[in-house]
Amino acid sequence: MDLPVVNHEDYFAKIGDDHKFPINKFGELANYLIKEKIVKKFHRPYPCSEETLKKAHSENYIKNVKNKTLDEKTIKKIGFPLVDSVVQRSLVATGGTVLASKLAIKSGVACNTAGGSHHANFEGGAGYCVFNDVAVAAHYLLERGLAGRILIVDLDVHQGNGSADIFKDNRNVYTFSMHSKSNYPAKKSISNLDVELEDNIEDTQYIKILKFYLNQLKEENFDYVFYIAGVDIHFNDRLGKLKISDDGIRERDEVVTEYFFSKGIPLCGVLGGGYNKDFDKLVELHSILHQSCAKLI
Repeated sequence: MDLPVVNHEDYFAKIGDDHKFPINKFGELANYLIKEKIVKKFHRPYPCSEETLKKAHSENYIKNVKNKTLDEKTIKKIGFPLVDSVVQRSLVATGGTVLASKLAIKSGVACNTAGGSHHANFEGGAGYCVFNDVAVAAHYLLERGLAGRILIVDLDVHQGNGSADIFKDNRNVYTFSMHSKSNYPAKKSISNLDVELEDNIEDTQYIKILKFYLNQLKEENFDYVFYIAGVDIHFNDRLGKLKISDDGIRERDEVVTEYFFSKGIPLCGVLGGGYNKDFDKLVELHSILHQSCAKLI
């Protein structure tokens, strides 16, 4: 069986060549996965419907995004220009995570080539996140009885504050964020489990901490997992404050994916953040998630 991977050309939005966010990585990651024969073909998503989006976001916010009528303050907080391609990308990438979440039920594991927009909360977006795709997909699975108790494993270098806010009163979704203590956002939200890491932590300690907390979670009886595999923990990332190597990221992704796959718990992997100073290295690091999942099936 081949690993189901979801991708769409609309993931690459036009935000200007001089923008700080490396939007080209989405197109280049897709090319890399095909070139390296990690994936043979992609599953193609549809834009997420308003009906599905409004389980995780307010109708007013969704309408203002779609109509491009958000106020300047909110647009600045998101960090992307509110143009047609960004709106389309946000809808399609969210639809991509919903599709990947369903595909994982059939094959045990599936990935999106985007997603992990964990700073967006019910009322609005932030930190390069328009819609919280994982929160939308988690609600989708719960509403349809496709999952009963969901775990979000968020290993981006930044706290998954939007996910924590959206699910703070939801007993069916458990949020676990292991992130840089001193990094964005300045004011952290409260996840079910927050593990704050000191600056400059390296591979051995990082993996030891991760394994310890994964083991702590085994009593919780989850039947579905979303994995946000941010590679901004890398030592050469522009926005990270940790010192994790290429091998450390590979070990992390293999530890997480093997842990849940071996227990028969479906896992949906999404990209999360990555702002490496070396663009080609960034693409390669993001592909490790897909490589780790492909090894399992």
